[in-house]
Amino acid sequence: MSIEVLDSRVDVPGGSVFVRLWSLGRSNRPPIILLHDSLGCVDLWREFPEALAKATTRDVIAYDRLGFGKSTPRIERPSVGFVFEEAEIFFPAIQRALGLTRFSLFGHSVGGAMAIVVAASQGEGCEAVITESAQAFVEPLTLSSIRAAKERFGDPTQLEKIAKWHGEKAQWVIDAWTGVWLAPEFLTWNLNQHLGKIRRPVLAIHGDMDEYGSVEFPHHITSKVNGPSELAILNHCGHVPHRERKEEVLRLTASFLDRLTK
Repeated sequence: MSIEVLDSRVDVPGGSVFVRLWSLGRSNRPPIILLHDSLGCVDLWREFPEALAKATTRDVIAYDRLGFGKSTPRIERPSVGFVFEEAEIFFPAIQRALGLTRFSLFGHSVGGAMAIVVAASQGEGCEAVITESAQAFVEPLTLSSIRAAKERFGDPTQLEKIAKWHGEKAQWVIDAWTGVWLAPEFLTWNLNQHLGKIRRPVLAIHGDMDEYGSVEFPHHITSKVNGPSELAILNHCGHVPHRERKEEVLRLTASFLDRLTK
């Protein structure tokens, strides 16, 4: 199966974002849009998008959020409402520019939370949602792991690993993640008001050894949505199932979309 990879940029409020499309060239099925995690970017998905396109026979689209990867740098730190702002401000601009009328969402970590909020606002336009290691509220385990990561990134060699993907934006990326999640005003953040608005199929994938959140997160997500929902807890798996258990994630996603979408 031949995959064509196409890069582009889309103007959004505050700058432009980098977009990559993995195209089958002949698929008439709605594409899958990937939403990355707090330290992520298009390139950090690595080989997964191409494998996902082949497994599902759908085009796959990923973009760097503003301030990340190859997108325009940001100076100010995101607000505590950044998850909701992504769905309300930035995603609609990308959707319009790419002419997306129907699509599925696959979000990793905080990208999974963003996928929930996008789906809640899109109605029938969103065909289905797959969350992977998504947070649904603020949990002590999440905060303790972020505090440990913040201390770890004080080591210049650790910062260099982030700079490989984000260049001079690396310190901003780390500060944006740790600064918002550890802010006292973020403690009450949750997805509850958005979960109840979702009537499309939802698959919540989570590793039982995820250092950034317990399995309470996927249980909470699947119990609160109003559409069909499925839960997949992966044994002996951490925070990045699409790398740690790639073939299983591909199988779960492809099967879910085939069974619960038209």
